[in-house]
This record gives sequence, C-alpha cells and structure tokens, in this order.
Amino acid sequence: MDLLIGRAAAPDDAYMPIWAPLLAFNQQAVGNAQGEPFALTITAPNDDKVLGGLWALSLWGSFYIGLVVAPEGARGQGLGTQLMAQAQAEAVARGCRSMWLDTYAFQARAFYERLGFSVFGQIDGPPPMFPRVFMQKLLPES
Repeated sequence: MDLLIGRAAAPDDAYMPIWAPLLAFNQQAVGNAQGEPFALTITAPNDDKVLGGLWALSLWGSFYIGLVVAPEGARGQGLGTQLMAQAQAEAVARGCRSMWLDTYAFQARAFYERLGFSVFGQIDGPPPMFPRVFMQKLLPES
C-alpha cells in the first residue's frame, strides 16, 4: 500500500479522523474507551461568564484532572481546594480508584501535595521546559 505523510492545513480538523481508528482499537481491546467529562465553573453572581474552574475526565477507573484555574484576583482564597474537593467527590461517586494530573514546577505542585497527591513521574528539560510532574492520589472505594 502506498501512503503519503503530509502536514495538515487545519490540525484541529484532523484530530477526529486520526483519533477514530485508535478509539475503535481501544474499544475492541477493553470495551468502552470514551471518557466521561466533568467540569466545574467559577462565575460572578448574576453573570454567566466563566472566570475559572476545573475540567476533568473519568476513564477506566481513573479521574484525570486536566485544568484547574482560579481567577487571578481570587487565588489563595480556597477556591482551588473547593474545586478539588468537589472533583474528588465526583470521582469517588463514579467509582474511580485514583485521580491524576500533571503540572509544571512553576505552577501548583505544592498545592496538589497538600491535597494528598504524590509524584509518580517527571519530565526534565532545559528552560523554557520547566520540570513537568505527574501526580496521583489513590481514592477510597465508594
């Protein structure tokens, strides 16, 4: 079979055609391979504009935290802790046995450690590639 490799003019449009065969392969191997998303938003009273929040995805008994952002003027006031507590409750309700995330050294490693997360992997590199750490927290059975 003759095949060509080319640069996609619209990378976002190429994502699903690339992902679909891998998703089908995964589903044949392990069943449902579609993650279930979860999000919490931070808004001002009487305003629907999203100022921050948390986005996560549960899949195969694990709960991946992809984004956690508190509005700049409200950082250090407990919003991140509240977001993570609600996310953990959702993860347990979904039957997940662990939560995991990744963060850079200049971001929130200490915050996640205070919440019981521990490092299970790290990618090192020269600036601007700050060390990137992968963290997990084991959850109680629901």
